[in-house]
Amino acid sequence: MNMSATLILAFGMSMDAFAASIGKGAVLHNPRFRDAIRTGLIFGTIEAITPLIGWALGFFASQYILEWDHWVAFTLLLILGGRMIADGIKGSSDCRCEKVKHHSLALLICTAVATSLDAMAIGVGLAFLQVNIFHTAMVIGCATMIMVTLGMMIGRYIGPLLGKKAEIIGGLVLIGIGCNILYEHLGYAG
Repeated sequence: MNMSATLILAFGMSMDAFAASIGKGAVLHNPRFRDAIRTGLIFGTIEAITPLIGWALGFFASQYILEWDHWVAFTLLLILGGRMIADGIKGSSDCRCEKVKHHSLALLICTAVATSLDAMAIGVGLAFLQVNIFHTAMVIGCATMIMVTLGMMIGRYIGPLLGKKAEIIGGLVLIGIGCNILYEHLGYAG
């Protein structure tokens, strides 16, 4: 696989994480650049690791991984999105309307894993091609880090315009990503 194909793959793989990071940035109270970098590093690291795992598993049990990865991603994103929507609805009925000051490491890791399971499936496919998986995984991780950092900063400016609705919209985005993953993997997307 040449460098341009690797870059297209990498930025394509980072789109789910980018959409999720806009929502994450929108619900934070004035996120700083270091918050965006932290989130980008977490997502980028996980996005770089998952194709390596998929590549290794591709030699052993590819049909089992490909059978279930979309269901795991869908379930995780549905739960996370539902939680964000519930918090947004609960928060909008409160008069406080206080925004989150910091996302927990566990929440960021869970979201990153949910948005990177498709990268694991790509890793399984790459196991059957003559590619340098470490190089490809690093490019995917770097692209995701850049896109998530950018998404967090975009979310910073969208958040104040939307208020607590940003959390509801962010939850709907996560659920939409999960539904799209499920839709594509079940073969409905021509």
